[in-house]
Amino acid sequence: MPSLETALRDAAAELAAAGVPSPRVDAELLAAHLLGESVGRVKALAFTDAAAPEGYAELVAERARRIPLQHLTGKAYFRRLELAVGPGVFVPRPETETVAQLAIDHALVVPAPARVADLGTGSGAIAGSVAAEVPGAQVVAVELSPLALAWARRNLEPLGVLVLEGDLRTALAGQEGTFDVVASNPPYIPAGAVPNEPEAADHDPAMALYGGGEDGMELPDAAARTAARLLKPGGYFVMEHAEVQAGTIAERLAADPAWQDVASHNDLNDRPRATSAVRSATPTTLPDVKE
Repeated sequence: MPSLETALRDAAAELAAAGVPSPRVDAELLAAHLLGESVGRVKALAFTDAAAPEGYAELVAERARRIPLQHLTGKAYFRRLELAVGPGVFVPRPETETVAQLAIDHALVVPAPARVADLGTGSGAIAGSVAAEVPGAQVVAVELSPLALAWARRNLEPLGVLVLEGDLRTALAGQEGTFDVVASNPPYIPAGAVPNEPEAADHDPAMALYGGGEDGMELPDAAARTAARLLKPGGYFVMEHAEVQAGTIAERLAADPAWQDVASHNDLNDRPRATSAVRSATPTTLPDVKE
């Protein structure tokens, strides 16, 4: 077996040639996964005569084919959570941490216990973060995809989150006006668009990507209507979306009497990727929803 340092160097070169955005980091994470060690420990071992782990070259080759790193290791890190992920579920992105933070901030200031709903939970990143960081919160996560639902239950049930199979358009019928916070990272990619990264285009489920309609706005609009139905007056709604949708979403929410205090929020890369609003006291005129 080659030395660990040689293997890491060769792996980083192979991954860079394949267009992987962070080749050295991925090389170290794959080695850490096989060794059962932290990345810091891998870096320390690379200064010794330690050998590369068995199967390392094969795992690197899979990553070079742009199979998501998280599918190869079986886990994704999000805020304080280590989430189990794999084929059939959207891999959580760092930019969604902004949405989770906004939901957490508002759940922390309402009278306990805060009731929080996560519409289209996927792996459970937002719901899990709220459950882990808001003491006593009563968190409900809704997911339609059977595959994603299985991952969500694996990640969320140990945290005390109620995970329900359901469509975000009709979610939680009968619980109107009972939630303090509703968060959502719905599918929002327009029908004709293709994600830039092969990891997303080839491996993220289409059901988690495409929002419906040419502009991708059908499911984001539906998430906002459901949030208006579920929230108490003064309740808080926050939703992730594409950068190009920020203006449209803000305008639609501001024009709806169900909402006030509409605000746009930038992600970690300073791009407008989330919009929030506060539920007004105006009664909703939405029709009754049946599961």
